[in-house]
Amino acid sequence: MTEPFTLAIFGASGDLTRRKLIPAVYSLFREGLLPDNFSVIGFARSEKTDESFRAELAEGVKAFARGGTFDDATWAKFAPRISYIQSNYDDADGYGRLREQLTTGDEIASRLFYLAVPPNVIPTVIDQLRFAGLPRQGKNGSPWARIIIEKPFGTDLETAQALNTELTGGFAENQVFRIDHYLGKETVQNLLVLRFANSIFEPIWNKKYIDHVQIAVTEQIGVEGRGAYYEQAGALRDIVQNHIMHLLCLVAMEAPVSLDANAVRDEKVKVLRSLKPIPEECIESGVVRAQYAAGTSGDKDRPAYRDEEGVVADSCTETFVAFKAFIDNWRWSGVPFYIRTGKCMPTRITEISIHFKPVPQVLFNTPDLGPMRPNVLAIRIQPNEGISLRFQVKVPGPALEVEPFQMEFGYGAAFGKEPPDAYERLLLDAALGDATLFTRGDEVEAAWRFVAPIVACCDACSLYPMPTYPAGSWGPQEADDLIEADGRRWEILRRPKLT
Repeated sequence: MTEPFTLAIFGASGDLTRRKLIPAVYSLFREGLLPDNFSVIGFARSEKTDESFRAELAEGVKAFARGGTFDDATWAKFAPRISYIQSNYDDADGYGRLREQLTTGDEIASRLFYLAVPPNVIPTVIDQLRFAGLPRQGKNGSPWARIIIEKPFGTDLETAQALNTELTGGFAENQVFRIDHYLGKETVQNLLVLRFANSIFEPIWNKKYIDHVQIAVTEQIGVEGRGAYYEQAGALRDIVQNHIMHLLCLVAMEAPVSLDANAVRDEKVKVLRSLKPIPEECIESGVVRAQYAAGTSGDKDRPAYRDEEGVVADSCTETFVAFKAFIDNWRWSGVPFYIRTGKCMPTRITEISIHFKPVPQVLFNTPDLGPMRPNVLAIRIQPNEGISLRFQVKVPGPALEVEPFQMEFGYGAAFGKEPPDAYERLLLDAALGDATLFTRGDEVEAAWRFVAPIVACCDACSLYPMPTYPAGSWGPQEADDLIEADGRRWEILRRPKLT
């Protein structure tokens, strides 16, 4: 990339900047992927000087940069490009100083605004940017302006629509980049390649051959001191509405007409619009919500969720959710998608598993040799990014004995290096104007149209007592009952070794 630009980070004194954004930018700079005239401006309320801000960021890069790649010589070249503006978010003077720093000659340089601020601050920042004339962009190669916002994209359909209205009041839709770091992960991006660049998969990627799909997003940690925030979110808003909906779309979407950003995102929206709404009575009986109880996960003793700081004593906020969804279209009609996510689980893993239909109960899949475990294709998003395929093989020897075998592909082992951090890819794509891996406004609203009724019904019914599961377990018995009622079971094809 050769076109100069400035990255302006609002909320730059926060943890996201220190742990994720600047380490990602530093890695891009170290690898020569940023232009010579690149710079970073931090914008936040905390009192800091350029020097103290740089010192804090240096410590963050040392701790969190990919592969421990910090070196003094590279940082000495990178640090002078960083500056800091102390200002309240509603202070026009601060935005005036930002405009001055962005202005070279008679025009404002290309700028990428990153809003790492609480959701309630976003409208204020957008309004102030608009008053300062900073969203405007030129045409035909002249300086551009783009804005990145972090999830959550609203807390329900109405707030999501209001946020989209606010954003497009200051920026055109093609200037807005709604970021979800899951979409920057190599394995997520590889889903399209796996499906559409390999003729062995696409012909069987449908209801004729696939029995069901499982999507699991589990975390070892609890709320980690963020109880007050999590009380307003819960697993449905925090994980299902964004991360899991993205993964479901990439698994289920039709082939786009091209790799153009809008062509890819058009197909994702079609999947969301095809999701069969869950009736209220099915939400009450078929959506499993639970909270973690005291226990041990990740070799750490965990208190019960209701005993966490910032959590009310009679909280009905879910830390675990499981349900099944159906896509009402020609390819997927009748195929259940089983969803589950939870905190304080035995391990941290994100995995999509495609469970194929069993072979007929003749020849090999008979009582003497069977029942055989069906073929499963598992895509591991994190950790140990890769792909597993389970298939049947004959055990060596004179007897006819058949056992399942797993064939493994791992990115680290195959390519001999650690995949880039998701933020590296996403920040670079935003600077290049490639919105393929970002969420479009209508996609956000389509996801909320499916999830919002579930959230509203669950909030209204306020199950008492809410089911619990011990920290360090795989969830409540009710979740097992949900899938076992259909003659299936939860499965993670290759669980990382628990330490």
